[in-house]
Amino acid sequence: MQDLKHPLRYFRSAGQGARARLRAIFAFRLGRLVQFQPQVMKLPAHYYRPVRLGKASKISLVTPSFGQASYIERTLSSVLDQNYPNLEYIVQDGGSQDGTVPVLERYADRLASWESRPDRGQSHAINLAFAKTSGEIMGWLNSDDLLLPGTLAYVARYFSRHPEVDVVYGHRILIDEQDRQIGRWMMPPHDDEVLSWADYIPQETMFWRRSIWEKAGGQVDESFRFAMDWDLILRFRQAGARFARLPRFLGAFRIHTAQKTSAEIGSTGIQEMTRLRERMLGRVPGDAEVWSAVRPYLRRHVFTDLVWRIRRTLRVPT
Repeated sequence: MQDLKHPLRYFRSAGQGARARLRAIFAFRLGRLVQFQPQVMKLPAHYYRPVRLGKASKISLVTPSFGQASYIERTLSSVLDQNYPNLEYIVQDGGSQDGTVPVLERYADRLASWESRPDRGQSHAINLAFAKTSGEIMGWLNSDDLLLPGTLAYVARYFSRHPEVDVVYGHRILIDEQDRQIGRWMMPPHDDEVLSWADYIPQETMFWRRSIWEKAGGQVDESFRFAMDWDLILRFRQAGARFARLPRFLGAFRIHTAQKTSAEIGSTGIQEMTRLRERMLGRVPGDAEVWSAVRPYLRRHVFTDLVWRIRRTLRVPT
């Protein structure tokens, strides 16, 4: 009530509040891992409806694992409970001693293969797993992330209807340790050029054809510990891949204190991202130049996010 006695102060305060709300509406969300207080993750009803498929292409999905006993069962369930009819799901564990192996033993009859033995890191585990696969469509899901309901059938149907597309990915939900939503990444339509400057493609949502995998070398570069997915994406592009961003949430990326993204972004991550930019651009760009190059893409992201919020408010299926 005090502000009502001072009109200028009241309108100034009201104006600041409006500006803060506008900033929140038009803020960049890509790259931000925690965006709001935890809330129950609610997905549209049609995510749970069966997707009609003609021929169900074989999907080879692998999960590299080490020390994620707290989350891996939820990861496995998010994949297997989709009941995709032609799934080859392989888990490659690095010799975990934290209770991961008993979980894998319980799911053994639903997995195409699983193994627990020491490896040379995540990239090596991914390569070991993919070497056992034969599916037409490929992807990997880390042992603390989730696939969202209906993703496998949705992706298979898209590839079937779009034979010209080699790589697909979609929107991402950010979750905490209890699977509560703490953010989202709404991806704008694909932009090949921005990939030379930054990687915004959510790895857990990305699937590709085996043909482009083989053209790009048929393996993950094991010299990368953090940016192996960006390196793979760049090699896909160099091999002539056609990308498509799908207009749907496909995966959930978990934020927790023990995750590699949080632990290594300030050291290994920066070094590897610098290495990839130098490879693509022939030099190491400064932060201001990188920001200038990615800003148009981020503005398109803001528009995509705003349209999604309007559709959700109007209860239009998303």
